[in-house]
Amino acid sequence: MTEHEKLLAGQDYDYRDLELQSMITNGKELVHEINTENDQEKRQQAMHELFAKVGQRLTINGKFGAVYGKHISFGDDVFINGNCYFQDSNKITLGDRVIVAPDTKFYCGEHSEDATKRFGIREDGSHYLITYTEPISVGSDVWIGGNVTIIGGVHIGNNVIIGAGAVVVKDVPDNCVVGGVPAKFIKSLPEVKND
Repeated sequence: MTEHEKLLAGQDYDYRDLELQSMITNGKELVHEINTENDQEKRQQAMHELFAKVGQRLTINGKFGAVYGKHISFGDDVFINGNCYFQDSNKITLGDRVIVAPDTKFYCGEHSEDATKRFGIREDGSHYLITYTEPISVGSDVWIGGNVTIIGGVHIGNNVIIGAGAVVVKDVPDNCVVGGVPAKFIKSLPEVKND
């Protein structure tokens, strides 16, 4: 199993792996191009090179960040506002008609609660940070408020509003509003009927 396969499987992986480092370097270059390119055609081309899937009418309004980029998939009519960060050490999937307000963070990586298991020692005696990853998925017709944090392993259902400043650590069902730290159910929403 490659280090990339281990990463996606949520296993302990070696961050220094040459394939992973090459992917990170490529991701940084394409993120920089998207954040600085004024030619919209070139910017769209960079988005298609960076992301695993780009739906129709993807809008990234302002600067954004990602680690790999290639683990991120966007549905149709997705709007990402400024200063959003995708720590995509696993897959991050957004459905159709998703609005992400400024300063929102998606974090797929995590470390052990046991402090003695956060660092390992390689055969050559060097130390390394032990990281595990889990995917994040967001359904369709979701509005994520400003300064929200979403943690790896979370699935957000369809027709959801996440209040500004929330920290989402558990799955969110369809048709509801959640908010707070940690995010909790606030109220139900009427089901959305899309044609």
